Formats: sequence, C-alpha cells, structure tokens
Amino acid sequence: MDQNSIEREEEKAPSIGEKTDTSSTNDIQPPLSQPGPNVSKTNSRHSNALSRVASRLSTRSLKDPGPPPDGGVVAWTQVLCAWFAILNTWGFVNSFGAFLPYYRTILPQPASAISWIGSIQAWLLFALGMFSGRALDRGWFRPIVAVGIAFQLLGIFTLSAAKSYWQLLLTQGLCTGIGGGIFFVPIMGLCATYFSAHRGMAIGIVTTGNSAGGVIYPLVVRQLLPKIGFGWTVRVLGFINVASLAIVIAFMKPRLPPRKSGPLIDWEALKDKPYVLHVLGMCFIIPGIYIVYYYIASFARDTLSMPYTTSLNLVIIVNGVGIPARVLPGFIADRYIGVLNTMTICLLANIFILFSWLAVDSIPAVYIWTVFYGVFSAAFQSLFPTSIAEYSSDIAKTGTRLGMGLSVIGFSALVAGPLGGALLQAAHGNYTVPIAWAGASTLVGTILCVCARCMKFGWGVRIRC
Repeated sequence: MDQNSIEREEEKAPSIGEKTDTSSTNDIQPPLSQPGPNVSKTNSRHSNALSRVASRLSTRSLKDPGPPPDGGVVAWTQVLCAWFAILNTWGFVNSFGAFLPYYRTILPQPASAISWIGSIQAWLLFALGMFSGRALDRGWFRPIVAVGIAFQLLGIFTLSAAKSYWQLLLTQGLCTGIGGGIFFVPIMGLCATYFSAHRGMAIGIVTTGNSAGGVIYPLVVRQLLPKIGFGWTVRVLGFINVASLAIVIAFMKPRLPPRKSGPLIDWEALKDKPYVLHVLGMCFIIPGIYIVYYYIASFARDTLSMPYTTSLNLVIIVNGVGIPARVLPGFIADRYIGVLNTMTICLLANIFILFSWLAVDSIPAVYIWTVFYGVFSAAFQSLFPTSIAEYSSDIAKTGTRLGMGLSVIGFSALVAGPLGGALLQAAHGNYTVPIAWAGASTLVGTILCVCARCMKFGWGVRIRC
C-alpha cells in the first residue's frame, strides 16, 4: 500500500468523540427520508380507516345500481322512513293551530305576533330544502340528515323549557324550522330513487305523514297539556321524534352514487311566463291554507265559545281527513285528467268552501265545514309540488325549478299567519275579515294558475295536462 492510499484511509477514519455518518450505510439503518416497513403499514392502516369512514358517511363507494327496484322490502322501508320524516316536519307545522290558542293565553303579544313562530318554521322548511337537496346529489345524505335531526331535537327539547315569546320563536320557529328544512328534502329525494312506475303512489303514501302528524301532535297536546303541563307535553313530543327519527337514521339507505348537481337558479325560468304565473298563483293560494290551519281552533273558541281542549278536535279533523285525500288525487291525475286539471278542480272547491266559512255559526256546522275543507285542501297540497314540475320541459332542470318555486312560495307561507292575525286585530276580533281575505286570495291565485295552464297547454277544457 503506498503513502497516498494510507492518507486517504486516515481521512475516512473518524476521530475519537466525532459522530459517525451512517446515512450511507444502508445495511445498518434505512435512510431517514424513507419510512420503514412499520411506518408504511401504520400509514396504510390509517388511510384505509379514513377511507372506510368516508365511504360510510358518503355514497362515493357506490356504483350505479341500474333502474329503480320499484318495490320490495328495502324500497318500502324507505317509504316508511320518509313517512316518519314528514310526520315530524310538516306534521309539526300543520299542528301549530293546537299551540296558538294556548300561546295566546300565556303571552301578552297579539295573535299576529305569535303567528310568526309557526310562519318562520314553515318558511324555513320551504326555503332550506332548495339547498339541502343538493347534499343528496353530492353523496352526503347521512351527514346532512344527522345534522338536521340534531337541530330538530335541540329545538323541541329547548322548547319544553321556553317561557317567553322570544324563546318560543327561537326554539319552535327557528331551530325546528332549520332542522326540518335540512333533512326532509334529502329524505324525500332518496325515497323517490327507489321507484319509477309506482313513484306517484309511493310519494302519495309518504305525504300522508303530513296529515298523520297533524293528528298526532294536537292529540298529544290535548290529552297531556291539562294533566302534566306544557314542558312535559313538549318533551313527550320530543321522545316521539327521537324514536321515529332513529328509525330514519338506521334504515334509510342511499342507492345512487354522487352525481353532478345542476345550477341553483335557472335564469331562463324567469322568462317562462306560464311558470312565473303559476308560482305567483301559488303564492296567493298558500296563505288561505295557513289561515285555516292556524285559526280554526281560535275561531271556534272566540266565536262559538268552544273550550280549548274541544277546539283542538278541529285541528285533528282538518288534518286527519286529509290522509286518504292525499293519495286519491294523484291516482286520478295519473290515470285520467292530468295534474293541472285535477288541481284546478280542487282549487275551485276550496274557493267555495272558504267563502262558506262566513256562514258557519254553530258547533255542528263548524265540524261539517272542517271535514270538507280538510279533504279538498289536502288534495290540493298533494298535487302542488308536482304541478310546478309540469312547467319544466327539460327534465334535467325540473329539480332546480321546483326548488326555486318552493323557495318563493315559502315567503307567502312566512307572512300568511301574521297577516291573518293583523287583519283579525284590525277587525277587533271579527273573523269575517281574515276569512274573506283567505277566500279572495285563493280566488286570485286560482285565476293565475288557470291562465298559466292555458298559456302552456291551450285553452281547451278536454286537454289532459
């Protein structure tokens, strides 16, 4: 070995106390920049766990299952779950007439101010559905439904402790309205994906939950409020929500993978005159419905001296008789004369019945009147969402136009109850003014809807549409 080789070897040898560089010795320790096998396995396990969680929360892992099953145990289970959802959202809204007379006895505010509680709740159900429905398209059904149910339960159980007007407004009006508005549209949309030929029947059965809720909620209030007080009565309603909505979370099963959502607003719809006229007509019709649902019990108490607990029978009846009436019109429309023609017949009957309310002056008469109005108003309500869809020639834009229409109609629901209360207050408790306004508003709305139908499909009476 020469002198130069010896010097090079000495330069490589570390001195005493000097740290050795082992980064180049692969057989002793792996490079720091490359994780070892244990680290790789750990990262892989974490990644797989996150993927499993994401797949359970969303529908990203689903593949296109093909055409809807249109029946079967799973499909009809979705109908049952959607029925529970409607029972606890729109059924709750339609029951506000059972709460309004009680609130008038414990609050100093007039009926027009108290009505904002139910009106805000109804408006949020209309308005938020336009946005929450898109979560179903994006594959986030379970998270959005869970959030909505959480708001719903929070609102009900805090309502049980509410004492003042603002507490009632924030809990029953705002919180339950937000909760129901978040989850009811995705649930309805999911239910519809399981049916094709029997979709009309399935949705008709689901909407009977609206009427069933309008029976169950007032019935619980009537039976329990005098015995256990307001707080525990509302808690019982909360436990009903917990039990039924737990079934919804447990058994509702998305079947479609995420899909691209359309635009939130279809600006071309604003240039579609029949569509605009029809939505405007609905804005005049909806207030008449809420006048009845909110004030029928108060009318019986103030005008006919009916006791509070007995007056709640009217709220139960006006909702209960609507259960069969929500299924039959869809069958007639699909099989014989079309959605718009069927709805027009129901609206003409509603106009006549509303104006006949002015002649009701006895307890038997108010019971008979409530039955007739409950049947025809429920028939109309089962058809009006489908009627909006009739004005969309592009099926890809039907959902967008329906969401736009419902959001606009929601504002009429927002002002309906308070406006009726203001008219009642201005008339010094005389129900003639709000009743006449409800009938006249329904008449104007029907004229607008008929004009829209004729502009779109023609003026012939025999045209099926």
